[in-house]
Amino acid sequence: MDIEKIRSEFPILRRTIYKHPLVYLDNTATSQTPNRVVESVVNSYTKTKSNVHRGVHTLSMEATELQESARRKVREFINAASIEEVIFTRGTTESINLVAASYGGAFLQDGDEIILSTMEHHSNIVPWQLLQRTKDIKIRVIPINAIGELDLNAYRSLFNEHTRFVSVCHASNVLGTINPIKEIIAEAHAHNVPVLIDGAQAAPHLKIDVQDLDADFYAFSAHKMYGPSGVGVLYGKKKLLEAMPPYQGGGEMIESVSFEKTTFAELPFKFEAGTPDFIGIAALHQAIDFIESLGIEQIAAHEHELLEYTTRRMLEEIPDMRIFGTAPDKCAIISFLVGNEHHYDMGMLLDKLGIAVRTGHHCAQPLMNALGVEGTVRASFAVYNTIEECDMFLTALHRVAEMLR
Repeated sequence: MDIEKIRSEFPILRRTIYKHPLVYLDNTATSQTPNRVVESVVNSYTKTKSNVHRGVHTLSMEATELQESARRKVREFINAASIEEVIFTRGTTESINLVAASYGGAFLQDGDEIILSTMEHHSNIVPWQLLQRTKDIKIRVIPINAIGELDLNAYRSLFNEHTRFVSVCHASNVLGTINPIKEIIAEAHAHNVPVLIDGAQAAPHLKIDVQDLDADFYAFSAHKMYGPSGVGVLYGKKKLLEAMPPYQGGGEMIESVSFEKTTFAELPFKFEAGTPDFIGIAALHQAIDFIESLGIEQIAAHEHELLEYTTRRMLEEIPDMRIFGTAPDKCAIISFLVGNEHHYDMGMLLDKLGIAVRTGHHCAQPLMNALGVEGTVRASFAVYNTIEECDMFLTALHRVAEMLR
């Protein structure tokens, strides 16, 4: 890949921070956006802005086609069986909340159990705890081993006659660990238990085939894969989505309304109440085109090279370096601490040198508790990052570590 050509599509990468070139290593939180995605947003606002569906005038039909073209593109991107299985949401968080509220509300009963994992983002914990306010359900948790992998033997032991649902992340936003999702799903299905996969960290880096995985639900966000903010996707098997009640009520998701009775629209619109972010959804199409133009495998290979190079040098060159998550199969994420120095102090000082990293608990406090730390510094890579930027990061990290020491 021509990395300089790729970088030219991201004007923000030419910024300076405190007179230093910006080195953006916070891609796990959100990736930057290429020109083609920005141009899609501008084009929609200046040429085709109109509410989608049901409008008979040209602008509405054009906007509708842009949105539904994006739905077809998403279906192809994840290999869903039908466009009816592609629901647009505001992000992974809303997608998980939709499943917890709709499927959980309709089909989970008092005494049922669900399985989560230690490495879940709060977005895949709190919605299930909210469900516990109305149903007496129990959450059981898959532990992790010393290198940050899920303990699959412990996972298998969690199943019993009360297990009704499994919800786990495809890749950890802290450890980078890529979980053996196909095996996890197969085990659950052997017990006739459906599975939701939080794919927020996997979709930008891995080839996703929901039919091959046999996933019942799969959720991801546009803003982590070079797309716009405020747009997400929920994939669900058609038979499950058809059985689930609507998540929200309002326009677009109805077939007919009277004060006596309301009937609901067919999939996928049953779960898309109100005016969607049709401008962002159209831009998601361009983000997927960007990924496909480079090749997801090529993106992953480049990011892995950056991960391996930076990890090796950090461990060799920085005294008291502690890296959390050393599984052999992981995304390009490095969560670390230097000795007992506070993660916030390190992040603030790195910023003064132009290095953008994330600090804190990364919305994964149960995982931090399991690791025995309050938080970490997290550097995460994307396709536009370079070896030279890794060197700049390492030079800055050396300097900050010496200052704090």
